[in-house]
Amino acid sequence: MLFLTRGTASGLKQCTCAVASVLQGRSYCSQQQLAAATVATGRSPVEHLEDKIARSEIQPDPHQRRIAEALQLVYDSIQSYSPPKPSTGLGKWFGLKSAKKVKAPKGLYIYGSVGGGKTMLMDMFYDCCTINRKRRVHFNSFMTDVHSKIHEIKSKQVRDVSSTKPQPFDPIKPVAELISEDSWLICFDEFQVTDIADAMILKRLFTYLFDSGVIVVATSNRAPDDLYKNGLQRSNFVPFIGVLKNHCSIATLDSGVDYRTATLKGEGAHYFVKTQTDADGAMNKIFKVLCSQENDMIRPKTFTHFGRNISFAKTCGQVLDSTFEELCDRPLGASDYLQISQFFHTVLIRDIPQLNLKLKSQTRRFITLIDTLYDSRVRLVVSSDVPYKQLFSNEAPDDMHTSDENRMLMDDLKITKDSMDASSNIFTGEEELFAFERTVSRLAEMQSAEYWTLWEKHR
Repeated sequence: MLFLTRGTASGLKQCTCAVASVLQGRSYCSQQQLAAATVATGRSPVEHLEDKIARSEIQPDPHQRRIAEALQLVYDSIQSYSPPKPSTGLGKWFGLKSAKKVKAPKGLYIYGSVGGGKTMLMDMFYDCCTINRKRRVHFNSFMTDVHSKIHEIKSKQVRDVSSTKPQPFDPIKPVAELISEDSWLICFDEFQVTDIADAMILKRLFTYLFDSGVIVVATSNRAPDDLYKNGLQRSNFVPFIGVLKNHCSIATLDSGVDYRTATLKGEGAHYFVKTQTDADGAMNKIFKVLCSQENDMIRPKTFTHFGRNISFAKTCGQVLDSTFEELCDRPLGASDYLQISQFFHTVLIRDIPQLNLKLKSQTRRFITLIDTLYDSRVRLVVSSDVPYKQLFSNEAPDDMHTSDENRMLMDDLKITKDSMDASSNIFTGEEELFAFERTVSRLAEMQSAEYWTLWEKHR
C-alpha cells in the first residue's frame, strides 16, 4: 500500500497546469521508505550474508555468495554517489530547458528459478543502504502507482480552448520526475511484464528515470531477453530491454534448489485438501482462535477503493475469512489486493478449485493475490480441491481462442483470428504457467511456522 503525504511546492501556488497540481499535493512513498532510516544495518551485503550463515539462519550456497558479491559492487559504487534532486521547475517538462543526463553507477538485475533466494539477497542489500531516498517495492505495485499518477496528471491537464488542434502532452516524463524526486535507488521485487499497458510505456518511463540518475536493483524469474516473451506488440517493447541492459548488470541465480519447499513434505497446518480432511472444520477452528485474539466482532466489511465498493461477508478485526469466489471471481486487481494486504494480517481462502487456462482471469488474479500477500507477509490459510502442487493444470480447453474473454480482447486490440500469432502468450497461457511456479513455491513457504512468525517482525 502506498501512503500519501502532502506538502506545498514553493512557487507553484498560482500554477494551474497538471504537473504543478500533482507537485503541490502529492508525494508517494512506501512503508519501506518511511522506515528507511531505522532498518539500515551498517553492514555490507557480503558481511550481512556471512552473518546469516554464521547464525545458521541459512546454509552456505556459492550461487548466493556470487550474487551477494555482485550486490556488494553496487553497494560500494553508491557510497559516494548522490544525484541532484530533480528540479520542481516546470520549464524542462515543456521543452523550455533540457535537463542534463546524470551518469549513475550501474544497478543489478538478478534472475533465476523460484525459491533460490533472490528476494532475500535484494532485501539484505536494501537494508544495508543507509540512504534516505530509497524504495523497495513489488513491480506490480509500482506499475499500479505509475498508472494512477498518469491518470491524475492527464485528468488535471489544462487545455487551450482557443485551439482546435490536439495539444501534445506526454504525462510519462512528469511521472518519472516525481518518482526520481522521491527515490534514486529503487529495488524491484518480481520484475515481470504481462500487461500490454505496462509494456508500451516502460521504455520511456525508465529512460527518464535512468537519465535522472536513478539506480535500479531488481529480481525476476525471467532473463531480460525473455521479458514479455511473445506478448502482443512486443516489437514496441523490445527497445526497453536494451535500455535495461545499458543501466543494469545482469546476474543469474540458479542453484537448482527451491529453499521454500526443500524442508516441506507436503501440505502444512495451514493448507487443507478437501478430499483428505475436514477442511471446513479445520478452517473454522483456526478462524475461531484468530478471532479470540482480535478486539472486534465477526461482521461483514466494505472497502471503498477508487470509487468502488468491495465487500466481504466475514471478517473479524484484521482477519478475513473469504472464499476463492470473493477474491478471484470478481474483477479485482493488484491495487485492491494491496488494500487487503494492508488491512488484514491473516487471510483465509476457502474452496480454491484446480485452476486451468479456461479460468484464465481467475488464475491471473490468484497469482497476483498470492504475490501481494506474500510481499506484505500476510498469513494465509487455505482449503482447496487439490494439493498445492496440483493447483494448476496446463491442459488448454478446445475453445481457448474463442472464449468470450479472448474474443473481447481480440476486438479491443483489433486482432483478427487470421492475423493472430498462435504463440502469443496472452492466449496460450505461457506467462501463467511460468508465474505459477513462483505461486506454488510461495504457497509452500506460507504454510511454514517460520513464515507465520515473520508477520510480527514485518508489522
